[in-house]
Amino acid sequence: MKTLTALALLLLSTTLFAATLKGEVLEVRDAPPYTYLRLKTSEGETWAAVTQVPVKKGTQVTIDNPVVIENFKSKTLDRNFDRIVFGTIADPKTATPGSPGSPHASMGGGALNAPQPVAKVAKAPGSDARTVAEVLTGKDALKDKRVSLRGQVVKANLGIMGKNWFHLQDGSGSVAAGTQDVLVTSKDVAAVGDVVTVQGTVRTDVKLGAGYDYAVMIESASLKK
Repeated sequence: MKTLTALALLLLSTTLFAATLKGEVLEVRDAPPYTYLRLKTSEGETWAAVTQVPVKKGTQVTIDNPVVIENFKSKTLDRNFDRIVFGTIADPKTATPGSPGSPHASMGGGALNAPQPVAKVAKAPGSDARTVAEVLTGKDALKDKRVSLRGQVVKANLGIMGKNWFHLQDGSGSVAAGTQDVLVTSKDVAAVGDVVTVQGTVRTDVKLGAGYDYAVMIESASLKK
């Protein structure tokens, strides 16, 4: 599959970690759409880039879903980083100077998650329209097919491996069954809390390496608010 081949090539210059990254903020530099942080961690200092969020120097933060990128150039900062970590801050509202950040919620949780369970979102129009639960439970029949889906963004990681990564929920499915949240990749941009309509291709059994395996995801989607 061409897409997986491209991802494999991208992974040669990136390292994905399933664990979180924790550290004290030594320096903050805002450069939309990111906030750049110089962190003091147990393994030394490192730079991190998170979706823009207010952070104070001296704060203890936890970064979820960290992805290490080598030889990254920030055009907004006009700076080259030999090594930088991309991710999202876990609950910045509770991360205050001297206190650790809260761990992220399960199933795509984290600092940029919707604070409450997503209410019922109206299904997208069209014959190819599916709910989140329908995509997840019907993945075998939908493999490599185009679908439309309308849902609320509960998590957003922007600019990782050349694309934006979103978790969508629409009020269908259940946490217990793991059918309430679907991963979508897109070149388009949205913020946490946005209700969007996406149209993309269903992929199954996607393996990105380092434990990042997805039974189903919607790939290369167009996104409209």
